[in-house]
Amino acid sequence: MSATVSFTVPSAHGQRPVTVSYARVGDGEPLVLLHGIGHHRQAWDPVVDILATERDVIAVDLPGFGASPALPDGLAYDLPTTNSVLAALFEALDLDHPHVAGNSLGGLLALELGREKLVRSVTTLSPAGFWSEAERLYAFGVLIAMRRISQQLPVPLVERLARTAAGRTALTSTIYARPARRSPEAVVAETLALAQATGFDATLRAGAAVQFTDDLPGIPVTVGWGTRDWLLVRRQGVRAKQVIPRARLVRLPGCGHCPMNDDPALVARVILDGSH
Repeated sequence: MSATVSFTVPSAHGQRPVTVSYARVGDGEPLVLLHGIGHHRQAWDPVVDILATERDVIAVDLPGFGASPALPDGLAYDLPTTNSVLAALFEALDLDHPHVAGNSLGGLLALELGREKLVRSVTTLSPAGFWSEAERLYAFGVLIAMRRISQQLPVPLVERLARTAAGRTALTSTIYARPARRSPEAVVAETLALAQATGFDATLRAGAAVQFTDDLPGIPVTVGWGTRDWLLVRRQGVRAKQVIPRARLVRLPGCGHCPMNDDPALVARVILDGSH
C-alpha cells in the first residue's frame, strides 16, 4: 500500500520537515528497500511480492526521487543527512533495526545505516562507493548522459519506444542486462522519474568525494554484483569484500546494474538469505 509519512530532521538552522513516500506490503520482520540515484521505489517491483511472503517490506522513495518531495532548504543531499532522514523514517514507522537492502546509491546508504548500527542486516546490490576515481568518473558521466537524454525525449516518444523490446533496450540497457523483460509502463515511469528527480544533481555532487572504507563488525552483510553490470563494474565487488572481510560476496550471473529486473527469483533469494 502506497503512503507518505512526515517527520522532522535536525539541521544547522533547527528542525526541518521531511516527507517520504513509501509502499508497504507483507508480513514478518521488517525489510527496507532503497533504490539508486535517479530511480524510484518501483525498481523493486519485480521482487517485492516474493519478499513479502517472508518479510514486512517497505520500499522507499528517497527524498528528491520518485514521489518523495525534495529536501527543504538547510538539508544537504549528503550521507550524514540521508542517514538522519532514514533514521527518522524508521522511528516514524516504528521500525526497530529493520533489515535493509539497497541497490547502487541505495546500497551505499544501506552500508552507512549498518555502520551507524541502525539496521540488523545489510544486503547491497552493486553499491556505490567502491570505485576507483576513473571508474567513478565513468559512472557519473554515464548517469549524467542518461539524465540529459531522459529530459530531452518527449513523453510521446518515450511511450512509443517503450512499446517495443528494441525501444526498451535503447532506453534502459545501461542498467538492465535484460531490458526487454521490463514492462512498457515501467520503462516510461522510470524514464520520467529520472528526468524529474529534483535530488539528482545535488546527490551526484555529494557523491564525488564518497569512498566507503569501514568494516561493519557485528552486522551481517551480503554484497551482490551482476556479471553484466556495465555501470559499476564487478571488480568493485572484490574491493567491497576487502573492505568488509566478513561480507558474503554473491555473483549474480547474467544480471546488470539493477538485477531485480534481470533475475527476480535469484535476487529475492539473496536478500532473504541475507536477512535472517
